[in-house]
Amino acid sequence: MHGLELRSLATSDGQLRLSLEDATPGAPAADELVVRVEAAPINPSDLGLLIGPADMATARAEGTPEQPVVVADIPRQRMGAIRDRLDQSLAVGNEGAGTVVEAGDNVRHFLGRKVGMLGGGMYAQLRRLPARDCIVLPEGVDVADGASMFVNPLTALGFTETMKADGHRAIVHTAAASNLGQMLNRICIKDGIGLVNIVRSQAQVDLLRAIGARHIVDSTSPGFPAELARAIRDTGATIAFDAIGGGTLAGQILQAMEASADRGAGYSPYGSNARKQVHVYGSLDTGPTVLNRTFGFTWSVGGWLLSPFLQKVGREVAARMRQRVADELTTTFASRYTRTISLRDALQLDILRGYERKATGEKYLIDPSR
Repeated sequence: MHGLELRSLATSDGQLRLSLEDATPGAPAADELVVRVEAAPINPSDLGLLIGPADMATARAEGTPEQPVVVADIPRQRMGAIRDRLDQSLAVGNEGAGTVVEAGDNVRHFLGRKVGMLGGGMYAQLRRLPARDCIVLPEGVDVADGASMFVNPLTALGFTETMKADGHRAIVHTAAASNLGQMLNRICIKDGIGLVNIVRSQAQVDLLRAIGARHIVDSTSPGFPAELARAIRDTGATIAFDAIGGGTLAGQILQAMEASADRGAGYSPYGSNARKQVHVYGSLDTGPTVLNRTFGFTWSVGGWLLSPFLQKVGREVAARMRQRVADELTTTFASRYTRTISLRDALQLDILRGYERKATGEKYLIDPSR
């Protein structure tokens, strides 16, 4: 059994090379499966490994139609950030779904079943992995639904779990019209959690309004600071999850939280005692995070990643979250795709530039079996 897989190589001389390589998964061990991958989403986290810090404006096509190669330059100042991956050909794709075609002796009951998978290397026609990293899809659920049952759903649930564990009662979310943002809205509506959605266009406001979102703020509006402060005051949000990363938005959120804080204790030169937290979980803006400190001293800004969160909360909580995703896969956690492409399509420059934009409302799905 052999097939193709998409690989990403960053070289020490400053080039990114994306290519399709022949791969043989090998026979499964007693507790392993070999899955024919039929769906794998392109998430922002996948792009972080696929193209890393390369300047995609320099991308050019090489290779042949059967074995396409994309080459792009990596700016010298960005090389230090990827020192540990240089000159290593890496498999790409965090999650996916497909049909089990080989099974080890201890997991023969998986044979022929459709499963969702988490474990990397999903942009491949065949993937060998431990059975524990697979979930059998419910009857009638398509592989396209199962392909996105880990990263976005567990991240959205992780936000609400973090909120509860840290003693907050409502959330601010940026880039809120994304697939993940829509899932978070459905969770918060169902669970009665206040949510402030920050978007960047009227079209995104309309999209969220159509699915029942209540508090939506357009960051391009001239009245954005006052509108954000009002939405935060109405919900009582004191924790935010920021997909943007760079720029001034994190500081604006903290400022709005401070402006909305209860000042029953009167004036203090150190600001209110209200705890204010921004978790940065994305890098849609790769520039510096700028904080204009007008929000007192009771605040914090830090990173948030799904894997460390799941390790921290432990197996019981993680299992409960996964079960909820499986139970609500076609409702709360449904994903919408705008285009399905093959592995070779993924290395066509016009298509690559389309999914590399990470535009809201444009989510690509790779079907390696095409």
